[in-house]
Amino acid sequence: MKEKVNWRVLVTDADALHSLAIVRSLGTKGMRVSMSSHRRVFSLCFYSKFCKERIIYPPPNRSKEFISFMLDLVQSKKFDILLPVRSAVVPLIAEHAEKFKPFVNFVLPSFESMTIANNKESTFRFAEKVGVPVPKTIYPRKFSDIEKEASRFRFPVVAKASIGSGSRGMVYLNSSNELMRFAEKNFTQESDLTQKKCIVQEYIQGDGFGFFSIFDRGEPKAIFMHRRLREYPITGGPSTLAESVYHPRLAELGLKLLKALNWNGVAMVEFKLDQSDNEFKLMEINPRFWGSLNLPVASGVDFPYLFCLLAMKQNFEPVFEYKQGVKFRWLFPGDFMHLLAKYGLCKDFYKDFFDPTVRYDISLSDIKPNIVELFLIAGYFIQNRGRIRYPQGKPVKPPFST
Repeated sequence: MKEKVNWRVLVTDADALHSLAIVRSLGTKGMRVSMSSHRRVFSLCFYSKFCKERIIYPPPNRSKEFISFMLDLVQSKKFDILLPVRSAVVPLIAEHAEKFKPFVNFVLPSFESMTIANNKESTFRFAEKVGVPVPKTIYPRKFSDIEKEASRFRFPVVAKASIGSGSRGMVYLNSSNELMRFAEKNFTQESDLTQKKCIVQEYIQGDGFGFFSIFDRGEPKAIFMHRRLREYPITGGPSTLAESVYHPRLAELGLKLLKALNWNGVAMVEFKLDQSDNEFKLMEINPRFWGSLNLPVASGVDFPYLFCLLAMKQNFEPVFEYKQGVKFRWLFPGDFMHLLAKYGLCKDFYKDFFDPTVRYDISLSDIKPNIVELFLIAGYFIQNRGRIRYPQGKPVKPPFST
């Protein structure tokens, strides 16, 4: 299936850690990969031997300028494939997909499906509608909505920004008093929350799982699942160590949700296995390539390559089986930050160096990007304002009812 091809591919977000998995995957198959970013210095993929061209584009938050630049780029350079990576870029390309289609190939969901996946409120309302389990959730419109519901929650709860992905914009609150203080700090007494929407959910205690897939107009072409073994932040964040698994219920729920969205392209659906009832509860949909992309590639599901095959309308056998029990470790900066958050007292961190099932993104034949990764540790300190152990607050574990 993995034949050598010489397609010209434009990949965005060269500064993203998982973009390194993309450029290495495509580069080893003979594709000519141009990496692009709005950051010049710490775009680690610029230093990969598989990066044939470095391109700097305007920041995606200047959307008109960004789209104009990218349209000019794909017309003038005549790329075969456009592969957008991060959440700031993917929705913009999806929104303007019709403008790009005459000049370059890609596989993205409809803007309507993308909008549902990108907004947590829309995601959870849609999931409830199609029968996918979610945590108890409220969607406040004004201060009094939070005030009315505060006494009905089992604490801790999680306040999340409606727009955003991963652990950004997430705060843990351990009592009704903490919830009310959060509401008072962020919203006036009877304000319309339209400009600052958030959702409030019960905190689900349990292991994190991911369902990963690529779809062709509503039909799954490949699936993969993993379980998080370590993460940073330690209260809930991207994987720093994960293991490939297969769970029938997880597959059922992930497929159910994405089929209902008539999905097209890649997606990651994040769940937690709730210890209180042993049921998977939806956490979010990532309508893009995900941070733990190295693990499915190492386990036999090469999503970047499959994306290119779909974009170029190449037939291939669906990939529904893969190696289980493969572990992947993102040592820098993620797992190192996990160790710091544990005050260095994480024996598994040290033991994993001697585990032959653990794979790394460190490549001696393409080492320059891994050297740049070391400098990203400073970025974590800045991003978290020096709060290493609990940058989002510390959830107190609730007692479970029988």
